Amino acid sequence: MAAPTSLNSPGEFAERVRESTDRLMAVGVDALGLLFDLTSNRLVRFATALTRHQHDAEDAVQTALVRLAGEPQLLANVQCPWAYLLRMVRNEALALARRKQRCSTSSNLGDLVTRCRVDEAEREESNRAVWSALRTLPPQQAEVVVLKIWEELTFAQIGEILEISPNTAASRYQYGMTKLASRLANMQREVRP
Repeated sequence: MAAPTSLNSPGEFAERVRESTDRLMAVGVDALGLLFDLTSNRLVRFATALTRHQHDAEDAVQTALVRLAGEPQLLANVQCPWAYLLRMVRNEALALARRKQRCSTSSNLGDLVTRCRVDEAEREESNRAVWSALRTLPPQQAEVVVLKIWEELTFAQIGEILEISPNTAASRYQYGMTKLASRLANMQREVRP
């Protein structure tokens, strides 16, 4: 699984988030739409790794952004607003999961993997295979894989967001990727005649 080519480097994206949060602080809730437009897809993708449901992930993101709308000063002294937003959404997703006390795997998660060098039918099949394998990982490993591959964060940044050491983040990533590779290889063998 290769990381997708992004339009912005992680640093450029983080800077755009910083500019949006500065505008939110200056203008108020009217500027929240800009922050939403910039971050919502990425935040939902991340939350989906935890909740296992697209709708629950969207609820977690909405709850975090509503909280931010009511308390924009939360970002006033934050060194990295993007990491803070990821942490807010993670906390909301975990709270939602605790409230529901279930871990379902019947979600359409195909929108996580957005770039493959295959035709449309193969892309859909690949997306389903990756998400099927990703859903079998423990949530702690799945969230690190999403943050590392799709958000292109370092293990130090992941550790800060998840409140774990960088070594723990790296370990979870390594275990998760080993399991993913194995499960995807098994799925591929099952499909071949």
